[in-house]
Amino acid sequence: MTAIAATVQAFFTERLIAQRRASPHTITAYRDTLRLLLGFAARRTGTSPCCLDVADLDAPVISAFLDHLERERGNTIRSRNARLAAIHSLFGFAALRHPEHSADIARVLAIPPKRADQTIVTFLTATETEALLAAPDRTARTGRRDHAWILLAVQTGLRASELTALTRRDVHLGAGAYVACHGKGRKDRITPLAPGTVTTLRAWLAENAGTPGGPLFTTIRGGPMSRDALQQRLDLHAAAAGKSCPSLASKNVTPHVLRHSAAMALLHAGVDITVIALWLGCAARRSVVPPAQRAEMRGEISGSDG
Repeated sequence: MTAIAATVQAFFTERLIAQRRASPHTITAYRDTLRLLLGFAARRTGTSPCCLDVADLDAPVISAFLDHLERERGNTIRSRNARLAAIHSLFGFAALRHPEHSADIARVLAIPPKRADQTIVTFLTATETEALLAAPDRTARTGRRDHAWILLAVQTGLRASELTALTRRDVHLGAGAYVACHGKGRKDRITPLAPGTVTTLRAWLAENAGTPGGPLFTTIRGGPMSRDALQQRLDLHAAAAGKSCPSLASKNVTPHVLRHSAAMALLHAGVDITVIALWLGCAARRSVVPPAQRAEMRGEISGSDG
C-alpha cells in the first residue's frame, strides 16, 4: 500500500469520522472529490490509482485537476473551490503523517482558492409565492404533498437537506406549534409554524399514516424524498405557475430560493437580521441577505411606513 492510499484511508476513518464526526454529506463530498482527483491523476501519469503516491499528486497535477473541473466538467468557481478545500484538508492531514513529503505538500496547500463574483440569490415576491403554492394539483396525493413541503419551506426557510430529513415526530402541531430540525453543522433548532402551515401539515399527517420516526414527506413507495426529487417537483410547479405569473419564468426556482424568500419576507416584516439568522440556522456573523437587497428592503419598509 502506498503512502497516499494509507493516508486517504486514515483521513476518512480517523480524521473525518472519528475526530471531526463529519456529516454523511461532507464525507460523500470529500469522497467524490478524491475519486475524481485520483482518476484524473491516474490518466495524467499513466499510473494505476492504487499505485499513486504523494509525489504523483504534486501542485502542478492538482492545479491541472482544478482547471479540468472548470473547463471540461463545467464546474462553477464555487464548486472548484469546494473541491480544493477537500484536497487541502487531506494534505493538511498528510503533512502530519508524512514529513518526508513536506515540500510537495506545502506547495499543494499554497494553491489559493479562485475569487468568484458575488452571486445575489433571487427570491420570490408574495405574488410569485402565492402562484407557486397554487400550482400543485391538490386533488392528487403528490400535489397535496408538494403543496405542504413548499409551504413549509417558504414559511420556515428550511434547507433542502433539512426538509428531506424531517420525520413525523419533528412536527409539533399543538399549542405553540413548531418544527424541530437537525441542521447544518449538527445544530438543532426549533422554528415556529404559522396557523396556515399548521392546518396544511395536520391534514397531510392525517392522510398519511406512519411511525413517529418515519419520513414526513414520502415518495409513492413510502421512502423519504431526495433533494433531486424536491428540485424536480419544484421545476414542474414553477413552470405551471409561470403561466399565471409571468415573472416566475425568468427565475430559477430552487429550494434555496424558497429559503431566501423566507428571509426576505421576515426582513420585509421588520425582523432584525440577527433574528433572521437564528431563524434560518445561519451563523450570526454572516448575513443571510446581501447588502444591496437589505438596503432595498429597508427603503421599501421606510417608504411604506411613511
